[in-house]
Amino acid sequence: METRTVVIVEDAADVRDALTLIFRQAGFRVHAVGSGAEGVRAVRDHQPQAMILDIELPDIDGYEVARRVRLFSNTYILMLTARAQELDILLGLEAGADDYVSKPFRLREIRYRVEALLRRPRIRSDTPDLTASPLQDAESIESSQFTPAMAEQRTPRLEHNGLRMNLPARTVEVDGTEVRLTASEFDLLRALLESGRTVRAKEDLAAVLRGGQGGNDGFGRESDEQVVQVHIANLRKKLGDSAADPRWVETVHGFGYRLAAAKAVAPAVGH
Repeated sequence: METRTVVIVEDAADVRDALTLIFRQAGFRVHAVGSGAEGVRAVRDHQPQAMILDIELPDIDGYEVARRVRLFSNTYILMLTARAQELDILLGLEAGADDYVSKPFRLREIRYRVEALLRRPRIRSDTPDLTASPLQDAESIESSQFTPAMAEQRTPRLEHNGLRMNLPARTVEVDGTEVRLTASEFDLLRALLESGRTVRAKEDLAAVLRGGQGGNDGFGRESDEQVVQVHIANLRKKLGDSAADPRWVETVHGFGYRLAAAKAVAPAVGH
């Protein structure tokens, strides 16, 4: 079995040492550093499956580290933040993070969240020169309500209201223009497209982001749902969608989200 590698970027030595210990006990190869620049180099040098990234660093902040890493790596990024406000979370996810945990945290929760990220396909749609194969796409698991047999029967393309999703290539176009999405945004949009007008609860969509797995020991249910909300907000922003008059993502207040109703396409006007 291939040894998994994690890079930890945390300037507080006691936190860094505790995280190093728990991941080594779990069988990971660990590279722990105390600054953002060292973190970028560590990812480039060691090509980890996951990165644990503190936002508050002595040189460049975690947002900038994530942006630089995303130029060359598809590693999963779990951000550690003392700020749980939605704007700060949105900035982290927009920079390329896949998940976040607010301080103070439990060490077992960090390990659980990294394990959850690693259950998802590693090919991302926002990383240059990385293309998923049809086999990798077919093996991805979105939700417990979809069976493997159903996955094999899926069309390689999904279309709705001028949006086209190519599943094998993991690309999205809106009115013929490509929109670059993160892996999390792509997975959530795909789940909604495949579900049609069936409402997907926030908890259900959080399971999509955990590779189809349910919660564990009650860790982070509220946090998971907040991640979904922020990813959905960021997805709408990139698509140019409106929560008030949705073209693709419709909010069902108090429950979750579903695909917006089909809209008539205006006929082309001749000149």
